[in-house]
Amino acid sequence: MLLALILGMIGWPQVVLIAVVILLLFGGKKIPEMMRGLGRGMKEFKDATKDDNLPEDKNKE
Repeated sequence: MLLALILGMIGWPQVVLIAVVILLLFGGKKIPEMMRGLGRGMKEFKDATKDDNLPEDKNKE
């Protein structure tokens, strides 16, 4: 219940404030690099989970 109360209080001003703080902490050049790394990590995770499902599908046939 406390979590729902806290999440319900987050609005667009708080999101903007968080974005500004992140920009100040990491800088404009570092953020795109971090996002690229995050995207690569997500892609590798998807590929790994997809590869795990392939042998099971072949055994069913």
